[in-house]
Order: sequence, then structure tokens, then C-alpha cells
Amino acid sequence: MANDWKERLGVVFSTNPDFNYEHQKEDEADTLPPGKQDLRVSLDRKQRAGKSVTLITGFIGNEDDLKELGRLLKTKCGVGGSVKDNEILIQGDHRDKIMDILKKEKNLSVPPKLPRQNI
Repeated sequence: MANDWKERLGVVFSTNPDFNYEHQKEDEADTLPPGKQDLRVSLDRKQRAGKSVTLITGFIGNEDDLKELGRLLKTKCGVGGSVKDNEILIQGDHRDKIMDILKKEKNLSVPPKLPRQNI
């Protein structure tokens, strides 16, 4: 109970001598099985000074599993990246390689690649 004051930042003062603060824990979503994950792999260049980043979105599960998946993808691609806001950012254009890794190693469902159209 040494650092429980950080958990009660919203409570200022109580005159009740029997007051007991009830902690509210955030419920983390259970990680879906690999076959039911619907991941989207895309290339993003917005607000990155012209550098491209492979973006993986749509992961449903807890933060630890997302970080583990991000670590696996970064090591297999041999590049840097990060995990932020339920998204995995991989530096560079590695869409094809990531699609192969997700299909083979993690057995995750990835939507089929749409053909590019020149308009």
C-alpha cells in the first residue's frame, strides 16, 4: 500500500472514518484466437516526413499480446518499429513480408490483397 495514492487521484478528502476507496480496474479485452483476428496491413506516409511505415491495425486483445506480435514482426523484418494505440508500426514498406509472416507463423486471417488500379 505504499503507492496506492496514485490510484486515488480523483478523491480529495473524506470525513467518514470508515471510508474505503474502491479501486476500479480496467478490463482488458481477451485476445481472440488467431483464426478470428481481422488484421489490416497498410502503407502509411502521413505526417512522417515522406518516410513510409507499414501499419498493422485491427488487433483485438490485451497489450502484452500486441507487443509480442510487434516484437516478432520487427525481428523477422529486421527493422525498427513501435506499438502505439492498438497499432503496430514497422519502419519501411514490408507489407508482403508481414502478410507472409502473419499467415504462416501466427495463422492469422489477413484479407486478400486487392489489385492496384491506376485511375
